[in-house]
Amino acid sequence: MADMKTNYLIITALESELKREALPSGVEIIYSGIGKINATIACVKAMHQYTPNQIINFGTAGKVNPQIHGLIDIGKVIQRDMDTEPLAPRGQTPFCNKPSEYLSSGKFLCGTGDSFVTAQDPWLNSQGVDVVDMELFALAAVAHQHQIVWRSFKYITDDANENSGNDWQEKVNHGQELFIDKLKQIMS
Repeated sequence: MADMKTNYLIITALESELKREALPSGVEIIYSGIGKINATIACVKAMHQYTPNQIINFGTAGKVNPQIHGLIDIGKVIQRDMDTEPLAPRGQTPFCNKPSEYLSSGKFLCGTGDSFVTAQDPWLNSQGVDVVDMELFALAAVAHQHQIVWRSFKYITDDANENSGNDWQEKVNHGQELFIDKLKQIMS
């Protein structure tokens, strides 16, 4: 496929979260699928296909911080499922010189991992994690590697507890309008 240049590349896990036809013109979207491996593969491929100026991730998230709701702007992402103690502290990849956290312009902390959080995890609270997802750390790592600015907006669908599966399915598409409004602000 021929290389295309785009200012804004949206990466979303599933079409049920954000419909392509809802996007303003001039914006490309890639559906990565769920999880860090799918997100990495899709993001690397998209980098080469679109050479974007900025990656904007939109997705759903479970909240750990009970004070937040709606659409939030992520400022930092860590890996919640990298647990190799005693080789390295949880959240850090042993024998790896890549960052263990990536920063953006928002104010909330996202913990990424390849699991659906359905129970309290004291480590998340101790790290100050606000929300949990399954793709952002991978996307931020690829963006960092390619020296591309990234932003992420997460729509809270559930409380990261035993009801999360049902709550997520009911609310997976509720954040689209809020995100489209935010995207139009960014583009104006």
